[in-house]
Amino acid sequence: MKTQVIKNAMLTGLFILSLSLITVAQKNVQNDYMSGTRNFSVDAESKDSEKRSGNSEEELKTRRWGFELNLGGSHATRNLAGTNLNTGMGFEGIFSYRFLSHTSIYAGWGWNKFAADNSFAGSHIDFEETGYVYGLEFKHPIKNSSLSYYLRAGGLYNHIELENKSGDIIGNTGHGTGWQIAGGIELALSDKWNFTPGFKYNSLSRNVEIQGSSYSLKHNYLSLRIGFLRIF
Repeated sequence: MKTQVIKNAMLTGLFILSLSLITVAQKNVQNDYMSGTRNFSVDAESKDSEKRSGNSEEELKTRRWGFELNLGGSHATRNLAGTNLNTGMGFEGIFSYRFLSHTSIYAGWGWNKFAADNSFAGSHIDFEETGYVYGLEFKHPIKNSSLSYYLRAGGLYNHIELENKSGDIIGNTGHGTGWQIAGGIELALSDKWNFTPGFKYNSLSRNVEIQGSSYSLKHNYLSLRIGFLRIF
């Protein structure tokens, strides 16, 4: 338990440190750019118009942080140690920071649940996967519209718990690494809110011991999600 807490603290610390370094670097670049900006002689009216337009664009550029909450259904793409899983559901909450024009880093926490009528662990068992997600996102606008497409690739640090119909945990794989890819479209609803439907594919391999027997769990599934992104 103590080791797990230390690992989680290290991951969180590394993420915060990365964001801090990127923020400092970004501020230095902006300061260098501002100090080297040349003045142009323009007509007063044109200058005011350009300033207003520039302020608006600069305001959008400085909104580099975001928080997204997404949820939806999931479909297992393979049996889990010989167990057929019913359609599942889950959600994710992720923070992101855009450090390049179209590239961001992100990290967050997610939960996904599948039920099985019959399994190696007994009947009416729930398989709940929870843990952390982190990675890189590429986002690009689609021509001159309010639509953008996004692609994500990252890692997982998750575990799977097995619960019986009474809600008791009868097995726990412990946390381990996996991977996730995702993609979708982003529709701007306002200057701060975006609608983000898309898909996710998760892959996680862990072992679990049930009543003295060890089982290898290769958990692969596809999720269709709808989400909302708040940028600030």
